[in-house]
Amino acid sequence: MTVDLDMLPTGELQILSPLVGRVLAPNPSPFSYTGTQSYVVGWNDVAVIDPGPDEPAHLDALRAAIRGRTVRAIMCTHTHRDHSPAAAPLARETGAPIIGCAPLTLEDDGPRADAAFDASYRPHRVLADGEQVAGEGWTLEAVATPGHTSNHLCFALIEENALFTGDHIMGWSTTVVSPPDGDMTAYMASLQKLIDRDDAIYYPAHGEAVDTPQRLARGMMGHRKSREGQILRHIAAQGAAHIGDMVAAMYKGVDPRLHGAAGRSVLAHLLDMENRGLVRPSGEMWEGVAQ
Repeated sequence: MTVDLDMLPTGELQILSPLVGRVLAPNPSPFSYTGTQSYVVGWNDVAVIDPGPDEPAHLDALRAAIRGRTVRAIMCTHTHRDHSPAAAPLARETGAPIIGCAPLTLEDDGPRADAAFDASYRPHRVLADGEQVAGEGWTLEAVATPGHTSNHLCFALIEENALFTGDHIMGWSTTVVSPPDGDMTAYMASLQKLIDRDDAIYYPAHGEAVDTPQRLARGMMGHRKSREGQILRHIAAQGAAHIGDMVAAMYKGVDPRLHGAAGRSVLAHLLDMENRGLVRPSGEMWEGVAQ
């Protein structure tokens, strides 16, 4: 999908609802689309969700967005470097606590160098599923959604029946699930968890707001099951197959820069199917298991 960078509202505070504002970070890429979207929730006192990269221009934009208001919490859905690094400098400036996901760092981040884990992330409070943070006129509740990362949280805005989905569900693309930390079994369970909710709107960290949330979540679930079917058919046709060959066959027309990440998601599918007794590794190849 081609993006005209000159037309993006980068650095502007966009008001999306009575309680929600959005600030786009200047980090567009093949993985982040137009960039990371930081959200400001509240009016007189606020929470900042996914403060984004530690870049001077973005921090200046966040300062302008919250000017004159008390920051009650700085909240992170997960700790990829396009989401959480601005939390620390913003906390130092505002005195607000960093609240949300647990810290997590890994040496192996797969091909997504732009989304490696933030080793500097130090939360003052880690939220468990169902725990809440509140300010004047707003309440945010943690919804545990492991899969994209093991520490991923969404945040439900109770007063507007809205859900900030981070990277669990995006408004422009499917989510990369990259082992060893990304887990397809957990991701599918987290998708089902959102399907079973009654949220009226999703605010993703990348892409536009989604006003048909359950429909999109069901579509994401169907997409993953379709990919699984493609993998099984490819293996059945070849006898055994390499991940690179599967990606080449299944991701025709997709930007080649995304093929490495696609391979990680294919691996995540294979590991999930191995756990279910459908496939098994054979050296660098994968083969089916007779049922």
